[in-house]
Amino acid sequence: MVEKIYDFDPAEMLDSDAAIEAFLAEAMETGDAKFVASALGVVARAKGMSNIAKKTGLAREHLYTSLSENGNPTLETTLAVLKAFGFHLAPKHDVTQV
Repeated sequence: MVEKIYDFDPAEMLDSDAAIEAFLAEAMETGDAKFVASALGVVARAKGMSNIAKKTGLAREHLYTSLSENGNPTLETTLAVLKAFGFHLAPKHDVTQV
């Protein structure tokens, strides 16, 4: 019997801004820069890498490289990509500790 192996692409599951926001929040909680870069790449694929490239003014190839598991995007690239997603960085604060 031959077992089939299926490719899983998490980008296919990111079909709403709420799903994308939760996905990115979980990635950022890890504190792992490479994991965050890769998660940004997953979201960029979900939203269409060509579309993100056009909105950011960055080359698709640059985005694919920067937003991979081995990527290391600059802060400028990260902010441009988040803006293209319709998101921004915001400090996390716990109002119970204020």
